[in-house]
Amino acid sequence: MEFLYEKDMEVFRITREKFSGSLSGKGAALKGARWNSFSVELIYTALNRSLAMAELSVHFTLATLPDDYIMMNIHIPDDIAVKELSIAGLPSDWKDFPHPTSTQKMGDDFVSENKYCLLKVPSVVTQGDYNILINPNHVDFPKIKITATVKFPFDKRIFR
Repeated sequence: MEFLYEKDMEVFRITREKFSGSLSGKGAALKGARWNSFSVELIYTALNRSLAMAELSVHFTLATLPDDYIMMNIHIPDDIAVKELSIAGLPSDWKDFPHPTSTQKMGDDFVSENKYCLLKVPSVVTQGDYNILINPNHVDFPKIKITATVKFPFDKRIFR
């Protein structure tokens, strides 16, 4: 399904401070993730701050959580088309961990087809919420801008 938002969209990303000055899919390409294989660049963002935090939190314990995280606010103009994946159209293993090759192939195909800049996918971590994946190789990518970067210390109670 393809759609355009009627108004500009704001998405959120939590990253280490040293990477907060720019948007890049290089980190995701280093190991691969749920929606991309190794060497495929994709930028993971969330439609709200809480989801961005939840998506990152599942990968750490209190002992391994770095203390230099930054919340990035990212502006996406309303003229950038979004491809949306519905839960009904996803493979049965889409929520599995480690990440299944079935979902990685879907993301890899999205990037290689290069028809859309944005891919809206359901969150595994928070049912009912959505992540927006950004293809940094798409012609519309330069229109997407970081509008704010703010230190984001995690509340330690999350990791009890």
